[in-house]
Amino acid sequence: MPHAQSQFLKMTTVPVGRLISSLAVPTIISMLVTSIYNMADTYFVSQIGTSASGAVGVVFSLMAIIQAVGFTIGMGAGTWISRLLGARLLDEARSVASSAYYLSLLLGGAVAVGGLGAIDPLMRLLGATDTILPYAKEYASYILYAAPIMAASFLLNNILRAEGRAQFAMIGITAGGILNIFLDPLFIFTFRLGIAGAAIATALSQCVSFSLLLSGFLTHRTQTSLHVRYVAKAPALYGQIVKNGLPSFCRQGLASVAAIATNLSAAVYGDAAVAALSIVGKVFMVAFSVVIGVGQGYQPVLGYNYGAGNFDRVRGAFLFTFKTATALMVLCALGGWFGAPAIMTWFIASDPQVIAIGTGTLRAMGLAMPLVPLMVVCNMSFQSIGKSWTSLLLSSMRQGFIFLPLIVLLPRFFGLPGLQVAQPVADVCTFLVCLPFARHFFDDLKRREGGV
Repeated sequence: MPHAQSQFLKMTTVPVGRLISSLAVPTIISMLVTSIYNMADTYFVSQIGTSASGAVGVVFSLMAIIQAVGFTIGMGAGTWISRLLGARLLDEARSVASSAYYLSLLLGGAVAVGGLGAIDPLMRLLGATDTILPYAKEYASYILYAAPIMAASFLLNNILRAEGRAQFAMIGITAGGILNIFLDPLFIFTFRLGIAGAAIATALSQCVSFSLLLSGFLTHRTQTSLHVRYVAKAPALYGQIVKNGLPSFCRQGLASVAAIATNLSAAVYGDAAVAALSIVGKVFMVAFSVVIGVGQGYQPVLGYNYGAGNFDRVRGAFLFTFKTATALMVLCALGGWFGAPAIMTWFIASDPQVIAIGTGTLRAMGLAMPLVPLMVVCNMSFQSIGKSWTSLLLSSMRQGFIFLPLIVLLPRFFGLPGLQVAQPVADVCTFLVCLPFARHFFDDLKRREGGV
């Protein structure tokens, strides 16, 4: 198959720096647009009031759960597909892609049914206060209706990137994100739908993204397929997809749990604290999306070359990704430190308390930003080569084993400042944990090169 052969040659012969950059730039653009339209939701909804702004932070946890489902299946299938394509096992790659697609729709539907059936206790669990609850319920209901489409979109995005089709994935994601930015003010203010308008805009935009991503498979512009004839009947294949994706589920799921824990801790200090930390979380995601974007450009390169036995290219890809991501995070940290008051004022100029809390939190997080790339690259490396349990352990650190105890203990001893520094302290600890794992990764490559 000429198309498959040319793609294989591209992924295994083009210099790794140029190749990763060509795949990372579209992914970074996609993630930045996603982060920007998340911030657009926060910005437009904040014009309604502080409680409405807090509701966006609460429902963001729900969206993280849906994203966790999509990314679990998407990354579990995608990392496997990259290795299969690198080993030139095309039919097996098509079976993994098709099976994962229908699984994502099924699990997304389960989230929708469960969430709509228990929306009141769910919003309480996610951190909604009495004043935030009505806004959160209204916003969340529309998001839940779109949950199957959202989960499937994350899956399709990951498969396209696994094939090295990052530009096509970018088109689908950015088109929906840009549409969302324009629909927000239209539905919220022009149609006077309030916070429901923001949710409807997000749901419609997700449907547009899904349609564009799906079109690549329906028009046969991909190496893999979503045809039902490729769907596997053996439970073992689905188990392997889930196992491969567990680190992503853990990472996304713990991000949601961390957001819930943050909302609950912040609620002690009032709606202003909830709103401030919600805004800071969205702003930080812009910087974090740059690192994730570089890492997701790295993963298919790693998968292809690991599957093909090109371990020297794997080593070069790791080092290039780590250095590039660290340099970008240093720039983001400087921008966040000096621009923190202006950033917070842009979101909600009418509440000085929100601005003050948010400024201190954003500056504290900026101090640890340059340490985040090592954790991301290590986690993605082990996941891409099929070492799921190691990746699962690493993905559980930053917002799980380390952060969750800190978010409970630090506010208890230091009050609001303890809440503000919980995440950067967790980032420092995670960096130290990842150092020996990075060394182990390189030692393993050396053993494989020597045939040991």
